[in-house]
Amino acid sequence: MKKACTLLMALVMTLLLAACGGQNADSTGDADNPEDTNISAENEPESPSNESPATRIITDRRDRQVQIPEKVETIVCLGSGAPRIAAYLQVTDMMVGAEDCDTGDVTVRRDYSWVCHDALKDLPSVGSGGGSGENNAYAEQIIELQPDVILAGYTAESADELQKTTGIPVVSVSYSSINFVDQSFYDATRIFAEVVGAEERCEELLTFIDECKADLTARTSSYADSDKPSCYTGAVTFSGRHGFCGTYANFGPFLAVNALNVADEVQDVNYFETDFEQVLVWDPDIIFLDPGNMDMVNEEYAANPDYFASVRAVREERVYTMPSFNNASTNITYCLMDGYWTGMVLYPDAFADTTMEAVSERILTFMLGTNYYEDMMEQGLYYGKITMGE
Repeated sequence: MKKACTLLMALVMTLLLAACGGQNADSTGDADNPEDTNISAENEPESPSNESPATRIITDRRDRQVQIPEKVETIVCLGSGAPRIAAYLQVTDMMVGAEDCDTGDVTVRRDYSWVCHDALKDLPSVGSGGGSGENNAYAEQIIELQPDVILAGYTAESADELQKTTGIPVVSVSYSSINFVDQSFYDATRIFAEVVGAEERCEELLTFIDECKADLTARTSSYADSDKPSCYTGAVTFSGRHGFCGTYANFGPFLAVNALNVADEVQDVNYFETDFEQVLVWDPDIIFLDPGNMDMVNEEYAANPDYFASVRAVREERVYTMPSFNNASTNITYCLMDGYWTGMVLYPDAFADTTMEAVSERILTFMLGTNYYEDMMEQGLYYGKITMGE
C-alpha cells in the first residue's frame, strides 16, 4: 500500500512538471521561429509618458528670450521684413497663413510678394501686413491655425502683446532699412534660420550678399574723391512717397560704391526732407530719382519749370532712375541692384564688363529663384535716364 502511494505521488509530480514546461513554451514561443511569439519586446505597448515636448530658447532681435518647440514645422510671418526673409530662406512652404498685402493685388515694389504670390494667395489671412513694428495681426485667425512659431518684424512691446494674446511664441526678426544691408539684416536672418532649421541656406545667402558688397567695393575703392562725380538721390520712399526733396544721407547704394553724396553733410541723419534751394547749393553732378514717384516730381516740375531749369544736372540731362528698395522694410535684391546701377552711372569704366540685365539675373535668381527683371521694367522700376516733365 505504501509503495502504491509513492508511485502515485511520483506520477502526479511528473504531470505537474510537464504542464509547467508546456505553459512556459507557449508563453516564450519557439526560439528558432520568432514570428510565433505572441508578444515580443519590440511590440510591447509603451507606457504613457508625462514628459512635455522638447523646447529650446531663442534670443530674438529685441533681446527677448522666447521658448519655442525643438522642431518647428509651421510658421506665420508678420510685419516688416519677416515674409521676405522666409522667401529668401526658401521656407514659404512652412507658412500656414499670409498677410492681406501678400494675398491680394501685388506689384514688383515688394520683391518677395511678386514672386511668392501664387504660393501665398490662397492661405488664410493672418494680418493686414506692412507696418513699422506695430501689432496689426489677426489674433483669432492665428489661434485657429496654431502655428508652432510666429516670426514678426515687430517691436518688443508688439511681440509681447501678440504672444500674450495668442499663447504662441513670437520671435521678432526686425531689421533696419538704412545703410547698405547692415548687420541688423544678418542678425535677423540668422535668428529666423535658427528657428526654422534653415542655417545652411542662410549662410549661402549671406555669403552671396557679402560677395556682391565686396565686388562693388573692389570696383570703386581706387577712385580718389577728386575723380568722383557728386550725386544726389531724390523722390525717395520712406514712410511713404516723397517728391524731389525727399532724400537720404548715408544712402545705401551710394555707400556701396564710395560715392560722394551731397546730402552726407547732414550729420546723423538718414532719410529726410530737404528744400529746393538746398539742392541748388549742393549742385550735384548727377541726380537719381525713384521712377515710382515721378508723378509727384513732374507735378512739381509743372508748377515751377524755371527752378528745374536752373538745376545743372537737369539742364545737362544727367538725371537717372533709382528704383526704391524700401517697401515694408528693405528689398535686399533691389538694394544690391541699385548699388550696381550707381556704380555703372558714376564709374562706367569700372563696370564696363557687366550690364543691369546680367546683374539682375544673378541677384534675383539666387535670392528669389526667378529673374523677373522684365516685370520690373514693365511696372516702372527700371534703370535708365529720366527726362524731367514727361
